Amino acid sequence: MAKSSYVCQQCGYTQTGWGGRCPQCGAWGSLVETLIPKETKSKKKTTKILEPVSLSSVPQKDLQRIKTNIPELDNVLGGGFVKGQVVLLAGEPGIGKSTILLQISEKLAKTSRNAYILYISAEESVHQLKLRATRLGIYSNRINLLEESDVDSIISYLENLSTKSLPQLIIIDSIQTVSTRDLSGIAGSVGQVRESAQRLVRLAKSNSIPLIMVGHVTKEGSVAGPATLMHIVDTVLWFEGDKDLLLRILRSIKNRFGPTDEIGLFRMEEKGLMSVSSLNDLFVSSKTSSEPGSVLTSILEGTRPLLVEIQALVNRTNTPYPKRIAQGIDSRRLELIVAVLISRLNIPLYNFDIYANAVGGISVRDPAADLAIALSIISAYKEKPIKANTVAIGELGLMGEIRKVTSEEKRIKEMRKQGFNNIVSAKTANNLKKAILMLSTK
Repeated sequence: MAKSSYVCQQCGYTQTGWGGRCPQCGAWGSLVETLIPKETKSKKKTTKILEPVSLSSVPQKDLQRIKTNIPELDNVLGGGFVKGQVVLLAGEPGIGKSTILLQISEKLAKTSRNAYILYISAEESVHQLKLRATRLGIYSNRINLLEESDVDSIISYLENLSTKSLPQLIIIDSIQTVSTRDLSGIAGSVGQVRESAQRLVRLAKSNSIPLIMVGHVTKEGSVAGPATLMHIVDTVLWFEGDKDLLLRILRSIKNRFGPTDEIGLFRMEEKGLMSVSSLNDLFVSSKTSSEPGSVLTSILEGTRPLLVEIQALVNRTNTPYPKRIAQGIDSRRLELIVAVLISRLNIPLYNFDIYANAVGGISVRDPAADLAIALSIISAYKEKPIKANTVAIGELGLMGEIRKVTSEEKRIKEMRKQGFNNIVSAKTANNLKKAILMLSTK
């Protein structure tokens, strides 16, 4: 076993044994087991002569993409995988990570005549993977399964292959369950995850093979392992959604070879994850709904405007602390909007419980939904529906003003294509009172 020491990730303090707290800076849980490089005797140190080049003289290199033929995934990646690209696929257990990896393997295996996909499972046995593949209807003989958790054995196996025998794609499921014998820590510890990931990344880069590493998400909502894992990889894809619902969202958080903040929409079905082709009715219960408390809005996810329905319910309460419950909406944003309605419109919402929901299980982070949330609360409070086929787009300020949002013209153009001509935004109403007058119900 190689020599290792525990290094504080905050101040760089080094000691031979593990400790819960760094004795130098006082940080808790910052001591990480790190390999000590072997000292080599060199005859004489030579200084390398550096020669910088001008930016204009660097030739433009075209990225050769490997398409997965899964439309939503290719859209998130920016057109497909790049040779040597390292992807971290993160998400909660049971969200569908292994399912989409098997589907990616099948699609790539079909498009290539000679290459194969190497699926390395450190969690499940090959028999368990076979059962899942059978359920999904995947029987390709170009998907090779390897049941191994020792990263050194994995690398040794791949290094002994000839150039023609290398796989087209390598999948590690998951990075938290592989380990190296050079460190004494258990699999999943900070030191093991980082060292194993670095060795796999070097292998993928040197052989120009795309690599996907699965990362589990902790209860706190972060990827298990060190935060530096996100800096090691080229792309971070976040798989999210409610396991009780059919919708799954694949979100690009980091991408060195494509756009960031792009999303892919999938629906979990019996045969696996299916790309969602039609977005019109995905987050809307009824386009022509005339029920009180229902308002449509347009949010921007990446470069894509999505039509989302916001619903609100207002109930009188006798408790001194009325409830403010939000589903798919930031609860602090809901409280701010309620405060604006009470202060600027003199609506006595301090005696009412307020429930707000984004239909379809999507998480709305776009401030463009502020106006729709406010109007849905007013509609539910007055028990009067908003005019049918209305879309509200705008950020709400503390003075009650409606502010213009990013790509507003693009959103409006998309909504009009879908048949919504009654659009309320900062362009048509500069404050909340004017917006209410425009949407006065029958």
